[in-house]
Amino acid sequence: MAKLAEGDLAPDFSLPDQEGETVALRDLRGKNVIIYFYPKDDTPGCTKEACQFNDLLPDFATDDAVVLGISADSAESHGKFRAKFGLRFPLLIDKDHKVMESYGAYGEKVLYGKTTIGVIRSTFLIGPDQKIRRAWYHVRADGHAEKVLAALKS
Repeated sequence: MAKLAEGDLAPDFSLPDQEGETVALRDLRGKNVIIYFYPKDDTPGCTKEACQFNDLLPDFATDDAVVLGISADSAESHGKFRAKFGLRFPLLIDKDHKVMESYGAYGEKVLYGKTTIGVIRSTFLIGPDQKIRRAWYHVRADGHAEKVLAALKS
């Protein structure tokens, strides 16, 4: 699994969101883009992370940044998750994990002492030129959105 680093060109993608609308990275050129990959809708860590990104949306917007959450969950699951917690940013569906793999956010990981294959909680700050400004792998959900905001502002 290749990890992305600062200065790498962000892999382009087109994925459906919770309403079936296609979101393509290339269409966001000129903006800062925060992409975070997470394991599962409506689970404790993923909920905490999503709500913290949601709470900071006005702060991200001042730097012309958009937030995108990506998991393998269905449009129905994403819709329920957004509605339950009032999330105001798109959740994209990467059913076959291809986008996750291209970002190094899917593969072998250790969970509770066992090696498994799955989503590696990861976040990417992508600049207006679509190059990686920062990449975080194996992040802790709680407090992570604030770290991303600080990196965006620096």
